[in-house]
Amino acid sequence: MDRLSNKTLARVSAAKLPRYDRASLTVGIVHLGIGAFHRAHQAWYTDTVLAGGDTRWGILGCSLRSSDVREQLGEQDGLYALVERGAEGERRQIVGSVVGVLVAPDDPKAVVMAMADPRVSVVSITITEKGYCLDPATGRLNLAHPAIVADLKCPAAPSTALGLLVAALAARRAAGVPSFTALSCDNLPHNGRVLAAAVIAFAEALDPDLASWISINTRFPSSMVDRIVPATTSDDRDAAARALGVRDEGVVLAEPFSQWVIEDSFCGERPAWEKAGALVVSDVAPYEQMKLRLLNGSHSLLAYSGYLAGYETISDVMQNAAFVNMCAVFMATNAAPTLSLPASFDIQGYQYKLLERFSNPGLRHRTWQIAMDGSQKLPQRILDSARDQLARGGDIELHCLAIAAWARYISGVDERGAEIDVQDPLAIELRSLSDRYPLTASEPNSVQALVTALLDVELVFGRDLPNSERFASGVIFWLREILEHGIKNAVERRFSKC
Repeated sequence: MDRLSNKTLARVSAAKLPRYDRASLTVGIVHLGIGAFHRAHQAWYTDTVLAGGDTRWGILGCSLRSSDVREQLGEQDGLYALVERGAEGERRQIVGSVVGVLVAPDDPKAVVMAMADPRVSVVSITITEKGYCLDPATGRLNLAHPAIVADLKCPAAPSTALGLLVAALAARRAAGVPSFTALSCDNLPHNGRVLAAAVIAFAEALDPDLASWISINTRFPSSMVDRIVPATTSDDRDAAARALGVRDEGVVLAEPFSQWVIEDSFCGERPAWEKAGALVVSDVAPYEQMKLRLLNGSHSLLAYSGYLAGYETISDVMQNAAFVNMCAVFMATNAAPTLSLPASFDIQGYQYKLLERFSNPGLRHRTWQIAMDGSQKLPQRILDSARDQLARGGDIELHCLAIAAWARYISGVDERGAEIDVQDPLAIELRSLSDRYPLTASEPNSVQALVTALLDVELVFGRDLPNSERFASGVIFWLREILEHGIKNAVERRFSKC
């Protein structure tokens, strides 16, 4: 079967096609980290802007690791299908906003020069938490990180996103070209400020005058992104080929829902993303906190408990009414009370919508996938709202259950004795603690010993939570319940009649 491309586009069936002349596109956006989420989110919004007639905003994607996306999209002229799966079935759209893909490890200078092009006014970023090379204890750039050390020694051929950004900004400054806006689209609190601090710290270590120029001339708006985008499987590609009539190696799946909230802070022109449904506001923080604590917090709670209960996907978990009740209670009584949103925002409606989205049978969003990198995700998703609740004397029962389920998960062995492939930067350290303090149902003190050891991992729990007797006792209670009854029975015993 022929591949999707400009030549075969007219033969595509059962899909919405680009409504603009792709030959007229110019590159106005460079995107670092062109994975499935970017293609299902920011590139999709930009495609709508292009359809409105403003063709200055073609996207040049850059992969910071492998050549997989270039291999997927190179033969396809950047085209790919976005398949939205909802309860009513599928909707397909061919997205044409990506005009090319570079691979930084193959040619970092090409990536730098692309960002230095005066026609580029936005550099957007989805590199995940790990890509910022931060010190978990301080949240600042880790100048001792091996990749950062290497980039500072050889700034002309950087490997990190930070090194590439600073090299491009240096090139623009040297050429007298105005700076670009660096737009973080990662799931990090205050992601614009985080990116700004990391870029300026890197530049300061390299050239203080350059750091000063960046600080004055560059903008780093924060943004909140929201769309569930499960990993694409070979079966998904086969199904897309049958529907489209051409083979698409770059197809991405997503739920129908999408949200993008962007801080209105740009140093040059930008696409009119608000015409595509984005919300441009003066302060992203309330929306960001809402998403992290309600959606992402619930996702982590369901992922760890659901995986241990034997459920492969989040929609599978949501077939169990007790787990649905648990999720609803977490949002309403544990997380929502910590939020400060505009009075006009329907917070209850948002929670109901989340339950509906999690239950979407069209998405195969694996619990194992969501459970990745818990040591980096849980502080923002679960622990920050737990701290707020502790300070106000609020309910933390399900914060404690989430951490107890995580503690059981990172032991590396499930309730049936099968190995768990724990993907986490601290996996080795956490597994060693689990091995040192093994859980035994006949020895209640084993739970307290493990919880005490885990809470002492400062990179995850900081210095305050280990000293909270209420928090520690809550985690101990739920871990004992899980150990004695199994996670499924423990949840059903507590939440079947909520």
